[in-house]
This record gives sequence, structure tokens and C-alpha cells, in this order.
Amino acid sequence: MKVRLRFLTPLAAVIAVPLLIHAQQPAPAEPPPPKAGQPSFRTAVDVVSMNVTVTDSTNHYVTDLTENDFEIFEDGVKQDLTLFNRSNLPVALSLLIDTSSSMEDRMATAQDAAIGFVRKLRPTDLGEVIGFDSRAEVLQKFTNSPAELELAIRKTVAGGSTSLNNALYISLKGLKKVPTKSEDEVRRQAIVLLSDGEDTSSLVSFDDVLDLARRSETAVYAIGLMSNEPSQSRGFREATYALRQLTTDTGGRAFFPSDIKSLASVYGQIYDELSSQYTIGYTSKNPRRDGAWRRLVVRVGRPSVQARTKQGYFAPVR
Repeated sequence: MKVRLRFLTPLAAVIAVPLLIHAQQPAPAEPPPPKAGQPSFRTAVDVVSMNVTVTDSTNHYVTDLTENDFEIFEDGVKQDLTLFNRSNLPVALSLLIDTSSSMEDRMATAQDAAIGFVRKLRPTDLGEVIGFDSRAEVLQKFTNSPAELELAIRKTVAGGSTSLNNALYISLKGLKKVPTKSEDEVRRQAIVLLSDGEDTSSLVSFDDVLDLARRSETAVYAIGLMSNEPSQSRGFREATYALRQLTTDTGGRAFFPSDIKSLASVYGQIYDELSSQYTIGYTSKNPRRDGAWRRLVVRVGRPSVQARTKQGYFAPVR
């Protein structure tokens, strides 16, 4: 399904927002083999990596699995696991906050909940804050300072329309340029989005955002403060569907709380999930470099558990 917006122009027309530039580093020497028992990270270009969330029948996170418990299938073909880590890796987090006029009565509660979330980040984590109404604006570039993130969140003021897709596009582009201490540093990437309605003023289409998200290593978590009334507009229904599709395809999750007072709890659930994930990967047995979409399925060899990750990836090209 395509989400129709009022204004669709080429991607080049997106509002220019300063983003961090990551200087090119020389290729590192081949690392020594890992010691027994240590996680191994293959740095080959064609390694397919994914973050996996595993829950049991009571929806609690399962964090004691080993690499032998996982099976990966690409287009139905079983793959050989070459990357496995169950430690709580650092996160690069992009926090997107809807500041459109419809958020005015809820802005203070939304700010408090978001601040509670960023205060949980560790010194090894990085966060940025993007506010979006008629335009999307990076209020705080990536930093490991909760105080700076809190200050940016407090700057948000409600007013204007909703350019949700613009904000997502800017966020996804920015996460590709997150600074790292070394080429071998492994950092999970996530977007946590808060919005209360349909996109009404973006220059970027939802299809463009979805394609970019599928090509990234970023899990999208969405909190939709939409009305649950059966009479809600078609635009709201389409917005809800779009958030579900975006989060499902990237291995994230969509939340639709009925009460703004539960917002802090939702942010807490997202933080707990990011802290409980596995990072696994493999080198594809499919040698074709055709840029085609490849479907991924992860299975866990333990009864009554479910694994959730991104739906697939685009193959490399020549």
C-alpha cells in the first residue's frame, strides 16, 4: 500500500539539515582470530547482520541462548552462522518527536517521557534529537550526554503541520554517518519515533522512506498516539498501517497507547528490548550480486519462543 501525501517532490528537495560527517578511515589490517569463547565479528562487506529479539510465551525477553540455538534462512535456504553476540552492544539512537500543533496539550507529558528514556542511556551510547512539525530539525546532534539530549527535548514547542517522512529520511541518512572510534566498532542503530497523526507536509514519500529503511541497519520503533475510534479518518488509518509496516520490515515494533500517561512505560519497553537483543549474521550462500530483495527468517530451537528481526535485505550489486 502506498501512502499518498499532499506534496511529493524529488528527494533532492528535502530540507537541508546539517548532519555529522564521518571522515573516511584507512582500511584496518586483518584482525587476529578471536580467542575461544569470545564473540566473533566478520568484517567482510557481504556479511549479512541483524539484531534479533527473542521472547517467550509470556512476552518476556529470552537472553540466555547460544549460537547453536539459532537458524537463519535466506529465501528458504539455511545459512551458516558466522557472527554471534548476546552482549548489550552500544546503541546509536535517533529520537524523533512530533511537535505539530495537535501535540500542544500533550507536549509536556511527551517531553518528560522522552527525557526519562534518554536518562537511561549509557556512556557508550549515542543519541540525537529531531523535532518535526512543518519542517524537520536536528535539535541535538549525536552525543553521549544525557544533559544535552534533555536540553534539546525541552526546546520542543508544538506548532505547524506534520512532516513525519522528512524526519525519518533525515534520521536514516544521519545514522549512516554516526562517528565510530574504529572501523571494527559494532553499534546497533535504532530510531524511536513519537507521532500523533498522519503526514501532511513532507517532501519525501513513504515509499522512499521505507526503501531507505530496508537498506539500512536500523530498527524503527514507533509510538503512535492515534485515536482508536472506529470513525477515525482514512489518513489516520493509513498512517497507522504505515507505522506498522515500517517497524515490522526493520525488526522494530509499533506501539499505540490509548493513554498519554502510559508513554513513559512504552519508552521503558523499548529500552528493555534494545538491551536484550542478539546480534547475529552470516555470509550468504547466494553469490549473485543483483541487488534483489532477499527474505530472511530466523528460527530458535527452543519451545514456545519467538524471534523477531528485519524482514530481509537487498543483495549487493556489482
